[in-house]
Amino acid sequence: MYVAAAPPGQRPAAPRLPLAFASFLFLEPAHQALQAHGRATLGFFLEDEAAGQTVAQLYVVPDFEAAGRARSPGQASWGGVQLADSLPAAALHPLLEAAEATLRQHGQTQLEIRGYPACYDPAGAATLAEALTQRSYRVAQQELNYYLDTRRDYVAQLAPSERRHLRQCQQAGFVVEQEPPILLPLAYEFIAACRHERGHALSLPLARVQALFRAFPQRHLLLSVRQPSSEWAAVLIAVQVSGAAFYDFYLASPLRLSKLSPSVLLLGGLHDYARANGATVVDLGTSTLPTGAPNQPLLHFKRALGGLESQRLTWQKDL
Repeated sequence: MYVAAAPPGQRPAAPRLPLAFASFLFLEPAHQALQAHGRATLGFFLEDEAAGQTVAQLYVVPDFEAAGRARSPGQASWGGVQLADSLPAAALHPLLEAAEATLRQHGQTQLEIRGYPACYDPAGAATLAEALTQRSYRVAQQELNYYLDTRRDYVAQLAPSERRHLRQCQQAGFVVEQEPPILLPLAYEFIAACRHERGHALSLPLARVQALFRAFPQRHLLLSVRQPSSEWAAVLIAVQVSGAAFYDFYLASPLRLSKLSPSVLLLGGLHDYARANGATVVDLGTSTLPTGAPNQPLLHFKRALGGLESQRLTWQKDL
């Protein structure tokens, strides 16, 4: 077992033994260093010394929500324990025990773990759920996460209404384009304006999004749907979270184009791009309102796209 603490403003520690798996982007120390939450980060690494590998990792930020309340992740869509294939639930207990004991020493009274959507690693998510349940963690929030399986034909899975929208956009001359990162400020402005029309705000400022594009240029993608006039009809920012999965991070189109729903064409473009790059999952995210209630219109839209259900669980334990 290896435990490492990084003070505020310092990059979280990396495992000292090579990982037995490819880390999710959100769990990479370089990505966490950009989260700018201003707090220390604790890293916990389960090591298989015989194999010379790290077989599980967990990052936790003490005092994140409030004094005494630790969370994994800090500022990212999700965190949790990432583990090697075929690792049994019993093997995770030393890792979790070390995390709980260390957090108590740091004056923490509660640990919250926002797990990754099960579609990223179904077996790993099940193993983690088993271990957490055995250690008396409780499910604090259960969210429905939808994703596209790129092994399935995109158009064939669309509901008739969305197939009609796709056809209308194509007949109107709308096309999907991959945009250069230099257009990111304009794209961000477009997305923010579309969100504002619907009474929503973006979760990250432009400077943070630009920093992520600069730090991980191969893992961030800017796609658009352009009208024949070259004006944007829809814009999407996607993140390649792993070799197998792309995450639809921000997606927006103006209300005036709602009847055409250019997002259907745009997500088809992301589906095809992900498949061409060897990914099998396009994560459409959760559909939860700020109140915690499900966003029913958004849920209906994702189902109409042929989205498949995948749970995302948030766990809590009083220490």
